[in-house]
Amino acid sequence: MTAYVPAIWHQVKVVLIPKPSRSSYTGPRDCRPISLISFPLKTMQRLVERILRDKDQALMLLHPNQHAYQARKSVETTLHQLVVWVENLLDQQETTLGVFLDIEGAFSNSSCGSMCAALVRYRVGCTIVQWIRATLEVHLAMVTLSGPCMRAVVPH
Repeated sequence: MTAYVPAIWHQVKVVLIPKPSRSSYTGPRDCRPISLISFPLKTMQRLVERILRDKDQALMLLHPNQHAYQARKSVETTLHQLVVWVENLLDQQETTLGVFLDIEGAFSNSSCGSMCAALVRYRVGCTIVQWIRATLEVHLAMVTLSGPCMRAVVPH
């Protein structure tokens, strides 16, 4: 594998899906954008994901309390783990405090550099890190909205 990503793979077709029950569709949050990337890029992403999900690699990347992006873990398993933990503390007559944080757009607001630096810290191979950087850095988005196709370079 090389870290090279052909320019054509960086072209992303954005389809806007109108959100239901909106009085107008003129604002930026009135439609849900769906990004359609090229089939070869999606295939390569899946292959890299398999490498990162390899048993040994996955053990290094994910915290045991991480429930997203893992087989047999979900919101329900997170809540179950939380309830068991709180019940145990209450049985021991301990005081508990819960703080819940929902970070909207966590991935969208993370820099490419910080994500790649984290991969390096977790000893992910240099070629994979370079390839991930190459896929994240710049995309050419193409959107058609009642008129000619608009193109914009979208840096991450």
